[in-house]
Amino acid sequence: MSVRPVRIPADGAQRRLRVLVVDDHDVVHWGFRLMLTEQPWVERCLSARSGAEAAARVLLISGAGRISPSAARAAGASGFVPKEWPAQEIAEAVHMIGRGMTVFREVDEPPANRLSEREQEVLELMASGATNREIAESRHLSPWTVKEYTGGLYRKLSVRNRAEAVQRAQRLGLLT
Repeated sequence: MSVRPVRIPADGAQRRLRVLVVDDHDVVHWGFRLMLTEQPWVERCLSARSGAEAAARVLLISGAGRISPSAARAAGASGFVPKEWPAQEIAEAVHMIGRGMTVFREVDEPPANRLSEREQEVLELMASGATNREIAESRHLSPWTVKEYTGGLYRKLSVRNRAEAVQRAQRLGLLT
């Protein structure tokens, strides 16, 4: 996937940006800083080891699956890209975020069919670690009824089990 080109101001000048890299993993932290300092539009590359030290504009970069644009926005990010992208495209995404733009990769899996209110409740309880019996007791349902709801969730999310259901729901931004 290519990243949209950055618009350069009419006067031809391109403002150089200060970039903050936040990561607690040394190799990742070092690699991103090295890559970004080589970009002509980077004035200075700063670093932080935790979110508490992070800047206002955030680009989420992860190798642990996908995240929906709505979930990334809810987390305060201006964009999300996978670590599998080529270095130049990640650098372009950082540049776009620094210029006030947003960068979100299209979610390439079909959205889940709309969940009913009860299915949403069951999904959130599943995500909290509750068993079918615990869900049934808390919602005054029979365990068989909860099993029917979980089966419906599996079909709508195209998954085989609880763990996959929760993971897919997180990627699609269905969990709060």
